[in-house]
Amino acid sequence: MARRYSSVLVTGASSGMGKDFALRLLKDGYTVFAAARSIDKMADLAKAGAKVIAMDISKDADIVAATNQIKEAGGVDVLINNAGFGQYGPVEDTPIDKARYQFEVNLFGLARITQLLLPDMRARGKGLVINVSSMGGKIYTPLGAWYHATKHALEGWSDCLRLELKPCGIDVVIIEPGLIDTGFGEGVQDQFAVSKDSAYSDLASALANSFEAGDTSMSPPSVITDLVVHAIRTPRPKTRYAGGALARPSMFLRWLLPDRWFDGMLMRQLK
Repeated sequence: MARRYSSVLVTGASSGMGKDFALRLLKDGYTVFAAARSIDKMADLAKAGAKVIAMDISKDADIVAATNQIKEAGGVDVLINNAGFGQYGPVEDTPIDKARYQFEVNLFGLARITQLLLPDMRARGKGLVINVSSMGGKIYTPLGAWYHATKHALEGWSDCLRLELKPCGIDVVIIEPGLIDTGFGEGVQDQFAVSKDSAYSDLASALANSFEAGDTSMSPPSVITDLVVHAIRTPRPKTRYAGGALARPSMFLRWLLPDRWFDGMLMRQLK
């Protein structure tokens, strides 16, 4: 069967799942554009044949420059919106500027690069947008309000985009990873240093301990890479793919249980 797509852009490609996506797709013979803030962290991708691009997803000038560079090189058939991070902390204590930055990276930057690459996909009458969400786009956890808000927003944004692009021959797929060994937990802990005199310090301490305890149950990035590669290869991809530790059971329990029961289940895990 002939391959539908030949070129891919992966954002957030300097580490974790993004780097794993890029390496696998290079191995499979795709032309891969790899974008992230640090060129140095993508030296291995460049050596493997990727076209690496320095881009801060929160800066519009960087996004415009990156997309122009990609278009000059022939454009891409597949956009993998992977760049993102998790910011945890009490809603009351989180400076609103930090909350806005969480949305800039996890939603608005993603939306902007999608806007700029869609016209070429429409002109070709085909394309694929893969948005890396999270099981956190369907569930919630204490002190994760701003992070979960971005992922819940991404889920709804992607659903609407899918309807808009269907007549254009462009598919939109949502990936919902569970616990993946990408250093995400360590990054979260760095983000939510709560002062000892905060009203939420005990909760923050309990959550930090739960992140440490959860490190042993994480799945490798390759679990999600397999889903991404399948979505690219299959003629009719699903609208959503979930994978990795706790993803399916967590989302099933959220669907099954009343809100108060799910609340209680979450809080009991922190005792």
